Amino acid sequence: MSDAKIIVRENGSLRIDGGVPLYDPEGNQIETPPGGRPYSLCRCGQSNRKPFCDGSHKSCGFDGTLAV
Repeated sequence: MSDAKIIVRENGSLRIDGGVPLYDPEGNQIETPPGGRPYSLCRCGQSNRKPFCDGSHKSCGFDGTLAV
């Protein structure tokens, strides 16, 4: 069983744990932290490091409430 998981942070990023690879729309792998270290993906659309989170959600009024 895999230890990989995605954590939806309240009004924040998606935290990716467990060495999950990341690909762009053309199928090219995007470099992620070495050794399977966690990384966070932007959900607010304001990051200057897209697709990675830079903390912009904290100051842009992002509401990440999930629709369930």
